[in-house]
Amino acid sequence: MLEIQGLTKRFGGLTAVRDVTTTFEKNRINAIIGPNGAGKTTFFNLVSGYHKPTTGRIIFDGQDVTGLRPDQVAKLGVARTFQSTTLFDKATVLDNLIVGHRLRTASTFWDVILGTRRLKEDEHRCRAKAEEVLDFVGLSPVAHHLAADISQEERKRVAFALALATDPKIVLLDEPAGGVNPEETLGLAELIRKMIRKGLTVCLIEHKMDMIMSLADKIVVLDHGEMIAQGTPAQIRSDQRVIEAYLGADYAAA
Repeated sequence: MLEIQGLTKRFGGLTAVRDVTTTFEKNRINAIIGPNGAGKTTFFNLVSGYHKPTTGRIIFDGQDVTGLRPDQVAKLGVARTFQSTTLFDKATVLDNLIVGHRLRTASTFWDVILGTRRLKEDEHRCRAKAEEVLDFVGLSPVAHHLAADISQEERKRVAFALALATDPKIVLLDEPAGGVNPEETLGLAELIRKMIRKGLTVCLIEHKMDMIMSLADKIVVLDHGEMIAQGTPAQIRSDQRVIEAYLGADYAAA
């Protein structure tokens, strides 16, 4: 689904991502871990088109997407969430999600001015998609609540739903369980498994190791922008470089 070849990103004299080469298989849960400042979010920014790589190639579903704009990458089927979930707080949850499907519509400014049939059909499709993804993430009961009034865990689920509303093939989740309690973390992990059962591919950044080790099919470990290991949870848990750079001896012993 996603192939990374020699990916490097420099910001002046700082190399945030250095010569990363890896692959992420279709319909699998892939995780990226590493200490703060390891280059994890920059990696997502490169894949999603927010940053252009200094060198290297990004192949998504057989197509070279290196250097494409974020909207072009999204239309091809790459969706992402962010560490901080920013919503239109004065709008309802449902209205927030209607926005997510707009990249799949064709109506323009002139359709709005003229009130065309195409606009009405697009609005109907966006609303239907919003209701569909809201049900998928388990938030139909809060559809008409203002976004400002929902909990942190519900905001995380809305972020999932926004990504799903774009009709993606792969979803990049940046710390999806950040700021939620252990019980809510388990619920979000089950939602990720549900996405896989739907046929999606997931790649997530997360610091909650219990969640990652029980969830991921493959883990990539970054440290100072370099990939120091990749493999199954069992392989990563016993990798000495990963223990020294990130997990720590106490975690390895436990």
